[in-house]
Amino acid sequence: MKSPKGPLTRPTSDLVRGAIFSMLESMASDWERVLDLYAGTGALGIEALSRGASWADFVERDERCCRLIRENLERTKLAGQAHVYCCTVKKALSFLKESYSIVLLDPPYSDLAAAATLAEVATSPLVGPSSVIVMEHSPRLTAESAYGKFSLLRTRRHGDTCISIYGQEE
Repeated sequence: MKSPKGPLTRPTSDLVRGAIFSMLESMASDWERVLDLYAGTGALGIEALSRGASWADFVERDERCCRLIRENLERTKLAGQAHVYCCTVKKALSFLKESYSIVLLDPPYSDLAAAATLAEVATSPLVGPSSVIVMEHSPRLTAESAYGKFSLLRTRRHGDTCISIYGQEE
């Protein structure tokens, strides 16, 4: 998978990506529709597609990264199951209306609004009772135990990366 040069994008490591999907698989998550916010290279959404998701929407503000996501989707022959929105997450949250099975958030570690974005997603029409929200974040960001109706189900730390998974208790 191609990734851009420079410090602006922090691609998810293979170890962390494996941990995220191992946790999701152990939870028997529905893989129908996936939303990859702050998509970067598209690695998380493409991984979901390769593991059986039917559709993935990618949201990334950097045009260079949007081109890379499209190239990576073509290279993996998954372009027919995806759409790339080249805009800010805030703008995408204003027009996306579909409900997603899994919402993946991997904001820049320096993004002070990351927790507020997670809270906004948790109370939006993008999620339903069986949705799962996954946030990759810095250990310096304190993940709350709940956002809206979504409670923290699992959390893991791998080096300087934390993974927090939220869902609604049944």
